[in-house]
Amino acid sequence: MRKPVIGVLGATGVVGRNILKILEENNVVYEDIKFLASKKSAGKTLQFKGKDYTVIEATPNAFEGINIVLASAGGSTSLALAHEAVKRGAVYIDNSSAFRMEKDVPLVIAGVNDEDIRTHKGIIANPNCSTSQLMLVLKPLHDYAGIKRMVVSTYQSVSGAGLAAINELRENTIAANDKKPFENKVFKKPIAYNCIPQIDVFCDNGYTKEEMKVTNETRKILHLNPNTPISCTAVRVPVFVGHSESVTVEFEKEITPEKAREILENAWGVKVVDNPQNYEYPTAIEAADTNPVYVGRIRKDIAFENAISFWCVADNLRIGAALNTVRIAEKVIEMQVF
Repeated sequence: MRKPVIGVLGATGVVGRNILKILEENNVVYEDIKFLASKKSAGKTLQFKGKDYTVIEATPNAFEGINIVLASAGGSTSLALAHEAVKRGAVYIDNSSAFRMEKDVPLVIAGVNDEDIRTHKGIIANPNCSTSQLMLVLKPLHDYAGIKRMVVSTYQSVSGAGLAAINELRENTIAANDKKPFENKVFKKPIAYNCIPQIDVFCDNGYTKEEMKVTNETRKILHLNPNTPISCTAVRVPVFVGHSESVTVEFEKEITPEKAREILENAWGVKVVDNPQNYEYPTAIEAADTNPVYVGRIRKDIAFENAISFWCVADNLRIGAALNTVRIAEKVIEMQVF
């Protein structure tokens, strides 16, 4: 099997460092590895598998000789560099929203729609973090009963907004505890002891871009009818790591909570924690720094016919970003499509 030269773009960021951690955990095979970042971070030293590496400035020519790029440097950087990397022979696995809805770019959750990887033309998109964890739960249920419509509310941790947001929660909480004034900069409202019903900017239809990402990406990944009704409300909550989601899905075919539980107990990447009588249900703090998507509160929904409601949580920095990026890379290597 041919081994690739791997490039990690945005290696010094929060997600980039998680990518390094998971590459090592998963013992991903490679011929060589390079770490790229902005001019500001170039020249820094990163340690990987006990060896020191110098961070390279991410210029077009820096992609020469790289076969697979794991990119987590933001949308504007990907728009500037993705095609430059592809021109030089790389498969560019992008963690930003830049290419997710492009017709010719596969949007992939490893273990859900792996075969879409084979259709790539150089760029493969990693979905939005809140979409990512949901797909591993929805796919086996959809395969059994067929999704008719869905309503989801997400409760998303601050780490989804980056290091500055993590620091703002910490500093805002300290200020609130000491009853001192605090000027929030990352969020539109104070995040300490608060929930903010806005993630990203508002669209003309009253939904935010984040909410529409969940709607549109779900349809694309699961190859649903473009008109499948899906509605999302996305909320930022004062949690450092771990996104939580309350989900109601109406299906074409009848499905019982018992059957849904059985399906999910056998689903790849999913762990069922569902014994509410004994207070056994998943929470974000328990999901942090782990790989599965945890599901609980599985019950028959009383508002819709043939509907199931459930609660799911996952570490957004892993399954929603770094872990799926690495898993896609592993599939690219396994399929030898680089």
